[in-house]
Amino acid sequence: TYFTLQGFSHLAALQVFLFVGILFMFLITMTGNFLIIIVATADPTLHTPMYYFLKNLAFIEICFTADIVPKLLVDLLLERKVISFSACALQLSFVILLLSCECFLLTAMAYDRYLAVCHPLHYAVRMSRRVCLHMVLTCWIAGIPFSIGLTSWLFSFPFCGSKDIDHFFCDIAPLLDLACSDTYLFKLLLLLATFVIILIPFALIAASYIQITHTILQMPSAEGRRKAFSTCAAHLVAVTLFCCTAGLVHLKPKFSLWANSRKLMALSYTVMTPMLNPIIYSLQNKEVKLALRKTLGRR
Repeated sequence: TYFTLQGFSHLAALQVFLFVGILFMFLITMTGNFLIIIVATADPTLHTPMYYFLKNLAFIEICFTADIVPKLLVDLLLERKVISFSACALQLSFVILLLSCECFLLTAMAYDRYLAVCHPLHYAVRMSRRVCLHMVLTCWIAGIPFSIGLTSWLFSFPFCGSKDIDHFFCDIAPLLDLACSDTYLFKLLLLLATFVIILIPFALIAASYIQITHTILQMPSAEGRRKAFSTCAAHLVAVTLFCCTAGLVHLKPKFSLWANSRKLMALSYTVMTPMLNPIIYSLQNKEVKLALRKTLGRR
């Protein structure tokens, strides 16, 4: 049994343009994130908690993009865009797991920056290698119950009538539109999961950056304040773009024309953010640029 992914069929005249644009972003995403992993692993000067978290974030972005974009690119070239029930369930389970893990990891990264800026004397003790490893493992493990629970419950519903998913990948909201039984309890669980996975981490990240900003304002150097503000602002913009679009997709009620808006917002957190994160978090950093030149020079 198969689902049909509607994708961007409402933009039939732009299929080739979308294919080229998304392929370009896919290649940049993969290249940028692989470079971060290679450089942060190869250069001893980057063996710090911040770059350990960034390596894991890059790995998540690679997996997240690989789970969605290749299928999307193929579908943009095909007239009939189908996906089996089992493949759809597998894709959804990875989307939930990786989305959860990324939100939790972004929270851990904000906490790392908070300690580094606001409590530098205690930073080395509180962010030891063992603590960092435990934090990353917790991020992965915490996403597993949401992934298994939401996916298995959603696919236990009967899907009667149309099997057309009005989206470019298997996501919770468009699949719920096809369910023909009472989904009230599931929607309550989805609301709770959205708060735990997206909104609470976003609130904690915002609180961390508020404290960081307060500390930055007390810096005597105007140049230091400017650099710190520009870095924090870039990080916060990336987190806000990711969390707000992902949150809205799962919280917004269904109404006319919403499906197309949902696709655009989903593109933001599945394609654009994974492409921008390497640039925002790492590739504009002088340490990373120097390490990249050293690593590529050795090859």
